[in-house]
Amino acid sequence: MGVVFAGQGDAGRTLALLWRAAGSPTPRPRGPKPALSVDAIVDAAIEVADEQGMAALSMRAVGERLGRTAMALYTYVPNKTELIDLMHDRALAELPTTYATDEGWRAATTRWAGDTWAFYLRHPWVLQVSQARPALGPHEYAALETVVGILRATRLPAQGLRRIVGTLFHLVRGAARTAAEARQAASETGVADTEWWSTRAALLQEVAPDFAESYPMVTWLESAPDTVPAQLADESAPYLEGEAKKAFDAGLEVLLDGVEAAVARAGG
Repeated sequence: MGVVFAGQGDAGRTLALLWRAAGSPTPRPRGPKPALSVDAIVDAAIEVADEQGMAALSMRAVGERLGRTAMALYTYVPNKTELIDLMHDRALAELPTTYATDEGWRAATTRWAGDTWAFYLRHPWVLQVSQARPALGPHEYAALETVVGILRATRLPAQGLRRIVGTLFHLVRGAARTAAEARQAASETGVADTEWWSTRAALLQEVAPDFAESYPMVTWLESAPDTVPAQLADESAPYLEGEAKKAFDAGLEVLLDGVEAAVARAGG
């Protein structure tokens, strides 16, 4: 997966489109009903990216899906850079914005993380939009508002909570990216994880017969019962995708343990 940076277009024009503010360049064609709209273009672009990936996204591809030329789209969305910002924010609207906290902040955070993981796997192209420079759209802020609202119940100070939220997003995005890349690897190479690992595991034994002596810590780590050899018997799911989910679940548990410890240190 490559990286796409948001916010590369004209700042005022992009934010006006994201927030549909006064002065937005969205045209108002004469007639009873416009043939196109910003929302229709963004929805079509998301369909293209979901089905074919970010690499296939172009104004021409979106126009073809809508039965229009690329030039017809530029009246509504100035260029592809603005379109990606709009797509990213529009997709985030799928995420829930409320979570019951009757079972406590930890249970709610776990549900939020699971929903966000599933969202990324539905729209893996979203993972290519770098968080170094966010799009700053309303749904992006809503997603942040939601998780902060859950964790506010910890009563931790804003500075510490901000870093915890950042770490949570890194965990979910990183694990989901590995799972998405596992799916992409199998589809693009035509080689399943089981076949890839089986071939290389056998060859590695031939070329490195002293592997266990050279890498004793790695050998010990791989001796766990749920590592590659046991997984090779399961043809139903990509090995790496399954491991990414296990790492996500384990990492989330450890991270939330740490948050609880921070709450305890702060006096409850």
